[in-house]
Amino acid sequence: MALITPRTPAGTMELLPRRQIAFQRMLDTIRRNYERFGFIPLETPVFEVADVLLSKSGGETEKQVYFVQSTGAIEQGHKPDLAMRFDLTVPTARYVAQHERDLAFPFRRYQMQRVYRGERAQKGRYREFYQCDIDVIGKDSLPVAYDAEMPAVIYSVFTELDVGPFQINFNNRKILLGMFEALGVIDPGIRTLVLRQVDKLDKLSRDEVLALLTGEGIALSAGQAASVLDMIGFSGPAADTLAHLDRLGLDNALFREGLDELAQVVAALKAFGVPETHWRVNLAIARGLDYYTGTVYETFLTDHPSLGSVCSGGRYENLAGLYTKSKLPGVGISIGLTRLFYALEQAGIVQDGDSSVQALVTQFDPALLADYLAMGAELRAAGVNTEIYLSPDKPAKQFKYADKAGIRFAVIMGGDEKARGEVTVKDMIAGGQAGVRREALATTLAWIIDQKRLPAEGEAV
Repeated sequence: MALITPRTPAGTMELLPRRQIAFQRMLDTIRRNYERFGFIPLETPVFEVADVLLSKSGGETEKQVYFVQSTGAIEQGHKPDLAMRFDLTVPTARYVAQHERDLAFPFRRYQMQRVYRGERAQKGRYREFYQCDIDVIGKDSLPVAYDAEMPAVIYSVFTELDVGPFQINFNNRKILLGMFEALGVIDPGIRTLVLRQVDKLDKLSRDEVLALLTGEGIALSAGQAASVLDMIGFSGPAADTLAHLDRLGLDNALFREGLDELAQVVAALKAFGVPETHWRVNLAIARGLDYYTGTVYETFLTDHPSLGSVCSGGRYENLAGLYTKSKLPGVGISIGLTRLFYALEQAGIVQDGDSSVQALVTQFDPALLADYLAMGAELRAAGVNTEIYLSPDKPAKQFKYADKAGIRFAVIMGGDEKARGEVTVKDMIAGGQAGVRREALATTLAWIIDQKRLPAEGEAV
């Protein structure tokens, strides 16, 4: 029988153990910060009823959906009635509408799960990937102060992730839409095209974007295009940006509403204690998704601009309008962790994580196996993640195993050590070893792990 070549499907991420530990710790960091701000966990099924999931999609989205069908249904000629989620927003909308009577509003949820898209697999783009989302969903209304909370969460997350300097950019779409109304740009399709070109201001010069806005397909007048860029092209501290917008004197209610909301977000963000070195009002941030109606966010790693936005989101007027008559406004952000992890890995920022196993109890004498098992139990009871080497291999092989597995501390006891009532703790990374009284092993090793070093000779532990 010919062997089957082991391989992973294209567009999936599969990591070696210590790299997986690094990924898992990023997940844990994000989760910990989400919970720190009072968000509660939500999980939804990996697949949804197809007509519920695809109620608002169609077009390109539907072409990227993976459908789920049993072999029996295929044999009977049935069309698939289940589809795998392509983001976490639609399942959340379904969930909130379905459980609306049982939820406390504002509903603050975080969701960290895999999603699936049938895109063409390529480096940095995946068919299966983790999204880490938070949303605050209100009933009938939701104060603008929640819009300021999102950058505060982003700041907390990325500070603890320790991936280098970053900046949170935000804007308000009402400012852009109000500007369009004031300039007489009414066609929604043209507005979408303008915003799409405006998004390129960080890559193209003003003249190049001006040519796109006045060219075929958009055809703004020179005056309209210049007005758009005069407003959006401004850059400076938040107070100066707000003053710039106010000086424009646009007589449009939607514009003034957006400016007022933006000013509220700036004031609240300062009260949250987020330093302005890590955020700025960026009038070119538009966010293309149709359901964003107010504040929008993009986050960039300062030293790695080519990565693009690593965390984005915004305010929407009605999350679940397709599933309930209730008005459910909200605001949220999303971190595409799989893509981010890949990009950080390629940039050399992410390295293998330290093993989650903190100590390896080695087996130097098979006759002492019961002692090794007892030591392992004591260490675990003291909160030390402990593995016991259960094969009677030579010490060199056991040490080689600890080294390759990334286990820093090895616990050694042979017949002579037992007779003296001692064990030896060996540091596999820094080198060196220390004798420890057997009865004090658990407390001493816990101290060693906390200090990340062996005690000096004569040092009290």
